[in-house]
Amino acid sequence: MNFMTNKAGRRIPDRINGEPVVPYMGVDEYRPGGRRYGPPISSCADHPPGGDKRVGSLREALERCGLRDGMTLSTHHHFRNGDLLANQLFDIAHEMGVRGLRWFPSASFPCHGHLIPYLQDGTIERIEGSMNGPLGKFVSEGGMSGTGVLRSHGGRYQAVQDGEVRIDIAVIGAPAADPFGNANGLYGSSACGSLGFALADSRYAEKVIVVTDHPVDFPCVPWQIQGNDVDCVVEVDRLGDPAQIVSGTTRITRSPDRLLLAELTARFCDAAGIIRDGFSFQSGAGGTSLAVGEYFRKIMKDKGIRARFARGGSNKFLVSMLEEGLIDYLLDGQTFDLDGVRSMAENPNHIWTSPFTSYNYHGKGNFAGLVDVVVLGATEVDLEFNANVVTHSDGYLLHGIGGWQNCLYSKTVILPLPLFRDRIPVLRERVTTLCGPGELIDVIVTERGIAVNPLREDLIEATRNSSLPFKSLGELKQEADRICGIPAPPRLEEKVVAVVKWVDGTVLDAVHQVSLPPAGQES
Repeated sequence: MNFMTNKAGRRIPDRINGEPVVPYMGVDEYRPGGRRYGPPISSCADHPPGGDKRVGSLREALERCGLRDGMTLSTHHHFRNGDLLANQLFDIAHEMGVRGLRWFPSASFPCHGHLIPYLQDGTIERIEGSMNGPLGKFVSEGGMSGTGVLRSHGGRYQAVQDGEVRIDIAVIGAPAADPFGNANGLYGSSACGSLGFALADSRYAEKVIVVTDHPVDFPCVPWQIQGNDVDCVVEVDRLGDPAQIVSGTTRITRSPDRLLLAELTARFCDAAGIIRDGFSFQSGAGGTSLAVGEYFRKIMKDKGIRARFARGGSNKFLVSMLEEGLIDYLLDGQTFDLDGVRSMAENPNHIWTSPFTSYNYHGKGNFAGLVDVVVLGATEVDLEFNANVVTHSDGYLLHGIGGWQNCLYSKTVILPLPLFRDRIPVLRERVTTLCGPGELIDVIVTERGIAVNPLREDLIEATRNSSLPFKSLGELKQEADRICGIPAPPRLEEKVVAVVKWVDGTVLDAVHQVSLPPAGQES
């Protein structure tokens, strides 16, 4: 394997899985060429004239769609850790003796550790999507034969739209579907809310299979997936475990340190003039992010402020703000709890979106640039404000990028982070894996001080006379190092197990195999 150095100063392979690499060229520097990819033209003559596309089983559907060695199969992650369908899909592929498959999920979860034997025996050659839990450990230790590719949600849509990834068979789990293939995620025992992450798959895949455990008569409305894009419909007993699809118990953190992070974040936004009538915001579903939203709620109610929209991941807290009239619209990419599912089904101002409208960088604009402030997390940040979200400081893959990279194009990006986790500093001299360029990250909030990117002179000036505890990243790092010491660098091999792509499809960084200690020695 030959290497090159990209514009971010990261050493990356010049080829990935046999294909030449386009290196990261800097923020907004790469311009794509050509036209969008299109799937083959279909004919109604090749489908049942009565519109009933149901077949007897998933195996029969895969056989009709021509499953064979080396194909690319896609699934989506709306069922999260309750997903049963992806595991069933590769069980069947294994039984059929198919090998060398590329799995292209919108994300994976610990439940997909079930697939490790299929990576070992060659049924699956590689994963191009997040590798979480047992899959992350397996891949980090060099167990996968191909090289993984990590993309943001918008980057995944971009890769499909541009023809960088050509999906042979998309298998879309639909909590409700009719015999024609119209489908949504709003009803049934596996209801998950939006199906937006499967939209690219339905439109661009060579063949599309919709699988449902809640069949309804035509028409299934509203249809988030259109039957005109669907080849086969399969009815099964269960798509997912409802208890793992949406928790119904999304909770605000009770940690005093994390609550302080949330309070400081909201106070900063108030002092900077971001929280104003008609503003927009996005925050995640983690405990700290939820707490930020609750502090926003208090400020908004005290000052009589109404937000034009909030971006989700929806949850009961955002839903309650919508229902209280504090938000005009909730634009939802995925649904995190049962209140979000209910609201999406009932409230016309709760709008489902997809990575096409929200995040796709190879389009004529997207929602990210319209958001006034976004609150995100990270595993590491360095002194140049660069951030990491896919590996921990030991080099192990933890989770995927999700929409994190895409959100960096919001007007103000804030990362509330503890100064250290498990006695390991979050602030590093150099992040282990680069996922987001520091020029797009504006504010780091820690429990011991707030650092504003020097590039954001407007934010510095707006908050100059506030009582907030401002420090430089260097000062915060010195404090963390004094408390925790400086940890040893990760032990990594030359082998690249995965690469991180930027939102434009260029390669930003490489993830190397973790070096295991000799047998009998502790790591």
